[in-house]
Amino acid sequence: MNSDQHKLTRRTALRGLGVSLALPMFDSILPRIASADESAAPRVPTRMAFIFVPNGVHLADWTPREQGYGFQLPYILEPLAAVQNEMLVLSGLTHDKGRSNGDGPGDHARSASVFLTGAQPRKTDGANIRSGISVDQMAAQAIGQQTKFASLELGCEEGRNAGGCDSGYSCAYSNNISWASEAAPVSKEINPRLAFERLFAAGTPRDVDEGQQRRAALNKSILDFISEDASRLQSRLGTSDGRKLDEYLSGVREIERRIERSESESIPEISADLGYPIPAGIPEDYAEHIRLMSDIMVLAFQTDTTRVASFMFANAGSNRSYRQIDIPDGHHSLSHHGNDPKKLAKISQINRFHVAQFAYLLERLKSIPEGEGTLLDHSMICYGSALSDGNRHNNENLPVLLAGRGGGSIDPGRHLRFEQETPMCNLFL
Repeated sequence: MNSDQHKLTRRTALRGLGVSLALPMFDSILPRIASADESAAPRVPTRMAFIFVPNGVHLADWTPREQGYGFQLPYILEPLAAVQNEMLVLSGLTHDKGRSNGDGPGDHARSASVFLTGAQPRKTDGANIRSGISVDQMAAQAIGQQTKFASLELGCEEGRNAGGCDSGYSCAYSNNISWASEAAPVSKEINPRLAFERLFAAGTPRDVDEGQQRRAALNKSILDFISEDASRLQSRLGTSDGRKLDEYLSGVREIERRIERSESESIPEISADLGYPIPAGIPEDYAEHIRLMSDIMVLAFQTDTTRVASFMFANAGSNRSYRQIDIPDGHHSLSHHGNDPKKLAKISQINRFHVAQFAYLLERLKSIPEGEGTLLDHSMICYGSALSDGNRHNNENLPVLLAGRGGGSIDPGRHLRFEQETPMCNLFL
């Protein structure tokens, strides 16, 4: 911990060999981070995250009939019932630069690259890629210096930035939604262990490597390496903060156990769902993979390790199978449904599965008290696709959700219908 044993700050951390465990916000430090205006509420940071899903949705089962408050959740959105009043359903938004605009086929690649940039990608499968800086990276450049990591990029499917993936478009477009500059996509982490370790790594690269090797050799938890610091801190905390620390450390250990379990069950093999080898350490259960990565994002926000994140549930054009919900067909193949009712029903089931995982993330954020609200109250979480209907490959009336209250700047619980062709970049602004 900080050498000053009497000073508890927002940046206090529990330390061990190669480990620095950042802490959640304690009630006891809120007065110290109040703004200069003594009458103002304590300054709690606002977080933002963007969740991408591929291949569009079945809009008939996605779009609420009613506008405003009190709308009825349609089939796909029903898993969000517990957080309905914490989110907005936004209809009518458009990404014009996801359209061909003279560039021909390649709608899936464009849908990912345009999702957060609003920019027309250069059609190339060579090294001369060009898109635009993404909104998450704009935010990271503005506020990233205030946290350990400027941003966090997560995903569930491997990606590569070379070669062609869609009708003459580079794989860099299909496999990334975050762009640090016009020519620099920010690659995502898909391995829960590596993402988890990255959050808590400290010291020199040698310290970090030695710590990881020792924990593995001794079968030790990260918490075992910071136990002395944790005990000293616990003795200084009041009842409420002490309970919060216990819950936080228990949550960290539970995520670690789930990662260990997935590693013990995971053997690199060709996946029938994906058609390529699943790397060691990647959970075989897709829902568990999404939820582990979601929990890591929550940890990063809870500890103020970063305030900006992006998460690709799957790459653009993903043809993943969904056997866990009894759909062996590939997602991309199904999205070319030709209005076949049976295929549309399966698309709706896949869409609902994704939304259920998003609901898990939101409920986790809502369960964590922070200041006078919750972590979800102090967040802005945007979920959606830059294709509406996977069969038509259209980019208007996109399926978009915005959850959280943005620290009081957002009034959720509504379905808002905008005029057709309203740019999605208006939302980002």
